[in-house]
Amino acid sequence: MGEYSDRIERKLTEALKPVRLNIEDESHKHAGHAGAHADGGGETHFSVEIVSDVFVGQNRVARQRQVYALLAEELNERVHALSLATLTQEEAAKKPAA
Repeated sequence: MGEYSDRIERKLTEALKPVRLNIEDESHKHAGHAGAHADGGGETHFSVEIVSDVFVGQNRVARQRQVYALLAEELNERVHALSLATLTQEEAAKKPAA
């Protein structure tokens, strides 16, 4: 993993105590698009799936706001886009396998 993916993992793990956390750097899919860095170093576009019971009782918007607040520094520096899936354990158990 890279610097930003490591930071994302650390912050989300500390704050949300996830039972599952998947972070995928999808920057290569966005090469040449807005937000892609000319240095080719990636770490601009991430897909993140978080399963945590911290989300119980929160709607989707509140969950995403919480994640964006936790990662404000990364979003301000290099990360251009986050695709988020924020689930409770109960919701994750009902979700069909990919």
